[in-house]
Amino acid sequence: MQQLPEIQIDMTNLVKEDVYTDQKIGSVRVLTPVNANGETDDSRNVIYFGQTQVMTQAGPLPLNFEIEVNSLKEAFEQFGDNAKAAMERTMKEIQEYQREQASKIVVPGQDTASKIQLP
Repeated sequence: MQQLPEIQIDMTNLVKEDVYTDQKIGSVRVLTPVNANGETDDSRNVIYFGQTQVMTQAGPLPLNFEIEVNSLKEAFEQFGDNAKAAMERTMKEIQEYQREQASKIVVPGQDTASKIQLP
C-alpha cells in the first residue's frame, strides 16, 4: 500500500480571507495575514485580489488578478485597470496557445492523441 503524504497546515503562512463585492461587476478578496491565534500579523502585508468575468465569443472567461495597493479603497479604485490588464494578458496567452496549436503539423497515420500537449 502506498504511503500517504503528511498533510499539515503551514501555521507560519496563515491569512484571513474577506470578500467584498458589488454583486454586478466583480469582487475583491482581501487576504489579511494572521498568526495561529487568529490575530493580525503586522509583519506581513495584506494582499488584494480582483475577480470578475468577461463575456467572449466562447462564453464567460473568469479573470483573477492581484491588485498591488495598500488599502481596500485603492483596490476598488484600481479594479478596472487591473481587470483590463488581466484580460489583455489572458488574450495574449490564448492567442499564443492558438498559434502553437496551428503550427503543429499532423501527418496522416500518426497517433495524434499522444502528440497533444497541454499548457
